[in-house]
Amino acid sequence: MKFLRTAFCSALFLGCFVSALRLSADPLTKQLEVDFGRDVASRNLKGLATRSDGRVLPGPMFTDLDGPKLGEILWVLKPAGPNRFIVGTGPDGKVQEVTFNPKDNTYVTREIADVTEPQAIAVQPLADGTVLVGTSPTAAVYLVKDGKSIARVPLPADSVFDFLLQPDGSVLAATGNPGKIYKLDLKKLAQAGLIEGKISDDKAIADKGVAVFGEIRDRNVRKLARLADGRVIAGSSPKGNVYSFSPTGGAPLILQENRESEVVDLLPMDDGSFYAGIVLTAGDGFRISKTADPKDDPKERESKPSFTGRSSVVRFPADGFPESVVTKTNVALYRLARHNDWLLLTAGEQGDTFGYDPVARRSLTFAGSASAQLNDIAPLGDGRFLLLRNNAPGLALLSFAPAKTRELETKRLDLGVAAELGGFRFSRLRGIDPSALKLEVRTNYGSDEIEGWSPWTEMKLRDGAFYADGLRGRYTRFRLQVNGAATDFQIDKATLYDLPQNRRPTLADFRIFAPNLGIIPAVEQPPSVTGTLSQLLSPGARDDSPEKHKSSILSSQVIPQTGAQLIYWTVNDADGDTLAYTFSIRPENSETWTDLAVNTTDNYVQFETGSLAEGLYLTRLTASEQAPRPTKNRLSYTFETDNLLVDRTPPVITASQVQRMDGKLLITVDGRDAFSLLEGAEFILNNGVRETVMHPADGILDGRQEIFVAEIPEARAAGATSVEVVLYDQAGNSSSVRLPLK
Repeated sequence: MKFLRTAFCSALFLGCFVSALRLSADPLTKQLEVDFGRDVASRNLKGLATRSDGRVLPGPMFTDLDGPKLGEILWVLKPAGPNRFIVGTGPDGKVQEVTFNPKDNTYVTREIADVTEPQAIAVQPLADGTVLVGTSPTAAVYLVKDGKSIARVPLPADSVFDFLLQPDGSVLAATGNPGKIYKLDLKKLAQAGLIEGKISDDKAIADKGVAVFGEIRDRNVRKLARLADGRVIAGSSPKGNVYSFSPTGGAPLILQENRESEVVDLLPMDDGSFYAGIVLTAGDGFRISKTADPKDDPKERESKPSFTGRSSVVRFPADGFPESVVTKTNVALYRLARHNDWLLLTAGEQGDTFGYDPVARRSLTFAGSASAQLNDIAPLGDGRFLLLRNNAPGLALLSFAPAKTRELETKRLDLGVAAELGGFRFSRLRGIDPSALKLEVRTNYGSDEIEGWSPWTEMKLRDGAFYADGLRGRYTRFRLQVNGAATDFQIDKATLYDLPQNRRPTLADFRIFAPNLGIIPAVEQPPSVTGTLSQLLSPGARDDSPEKHKSSILSSQVIPQTGAQLIYWTVNDADGDTLAYTFSIRPENSETWTDLAVNTTDNYVQFETGSLAEGLYLTRLTASEQAPRPTKNRLSYTFETDNLLVDRTPPVITASQVQRMDGKLLITVDGRDAFSLLEGAEFILNNGVRETVMHPADGILDGRQEIFVAEIPEARAAGATSVEVVLYDQAGNSSSVRLPLK
């Protein structure tokens, strides 16, 4: 009994498995997965965040701030006190002080420095109110106080990329070309005065409070940070290596080696670990660019990203190996920051803000800017951050405070073909009721991002899903609003069900074979009782699919059969519908159709022509959709197919002769057929020699009257006294005549 129960369960499982395989290929309802982590752009989020597993979570609000212009290119944003920040700009080499008003989210600016070099790339506010400024393309270090430059010391390099405050009151400066780290003694630097021009020797500035802290073989030291144990870490370009220096400097250790990369930021953590933002990009140029043309449409920029590299965030544990935790393609990262347990990432070229949740080990997408290149971020407190943006340059606010409006809009989603929308169903909602969701949809038959879209239509909640009855289109967008006071919720991925447009079948092939040939249909193989996991993941054709049936027919044997006529066709249905065929004929001079096959699923018909009068018959093939397509939705189409000729009349031999010439036996036959084209002639000598000629004397086999000539060497005709000449037409009829050989 135990064996019987096991066998019964196995058979039941296999039966259900095969049924699942069959049902999965039904050609009617289609499903489109809506993955919010993939299908929602950063700029289309308000008060919501999406996660890499497709879920929607509460998120921040992003606001582009209006205010005074800061410059054409904004390089760096550094806190200088409560609601006060220093911004380095280009290409005029100005340094701005920004004072932010948190009550109304406004700001005012004040120019505090105007350096000689065009780019003020690095700034560092100091405790005494002075500001360090690092420049490019000459690596000069300025000390600015009360809006005036009190010291300028050029370093033997091209650019100063970053500053790092040290516990002993000194400052480290990272330079490019060559890649060095200099230690600045601020007291001596303040006494150095304004040194003009450029210096190419470290010794020339040794007495100005500048000493070499460390040096790397890569061209640029891009970023600096200090860990809890005092070690200094550095990131480079264009290789993108990550280095570690002892607290006192010296030769570095390589923590990670890369190629054609740039370390854009380093973020130390309290546990001794740190994160590195690394951008893989060919070349060594600055990625921050000038203001875009205001005429450029943001959606046009979205469809044509200007950055084609990739970015990653790598975690360096305090006592382990580096691990990549976030990877983004066609996205350039700029800065890393922290919000509670989350990691914040600012990026371009589409104004994205991202995140990483180390607990869930998932990447996040936050609300972003309609601008591009969010290249720096600074905390304001209370879950708010001030961001620096370029293209167009300005400031923005990212706030994690509970939002009054929570909304997202998906990208353009392609259904593949025009379809009627069905239900939109969330797989699971956590911490929120479906009634708190408002879902709207718009459709388009064209792929244009702007033109041709229907108005937003609210989808009504019914049976646990959202519906917009009667709405059709090829492309869709969805807008989701979360209402109510819920502050901790998760909205899982969703599925859109749709019914694709039912397209008419098309006739791909139609063949009328030569008469007197029949087939013995091959036995179809029974459906398999086993399946594979790949069939479940990527279901193919059903066991009863037309393709399998067609393959079986093509394997059938062909045999001679007097009076038989075989006709074969191939009909394609773009939607995979099951089709039934009706094949009919009628005489050329009659209006009455005779059905030779009715509602057959075979793609051929075989019949006897003995009961049909001779002559030309018109043919037609009707293809009709069957179940599971509902009856009212089934399409039927009739194709006018090739003409069928029924011909049982043999050709007439009008002349024949035998000649001997140049050592050859020339046998000629001239014939004519009443209905069909002639096929050829066969010459049979009574000594057993046979010769078949299918090429007529005029060179082209194209008529009902032809002349065929056989040339037989006399050596082969030796001993023969007569020849039988058989003339064939294309309908398989023949006539013969016997001629004596002289």
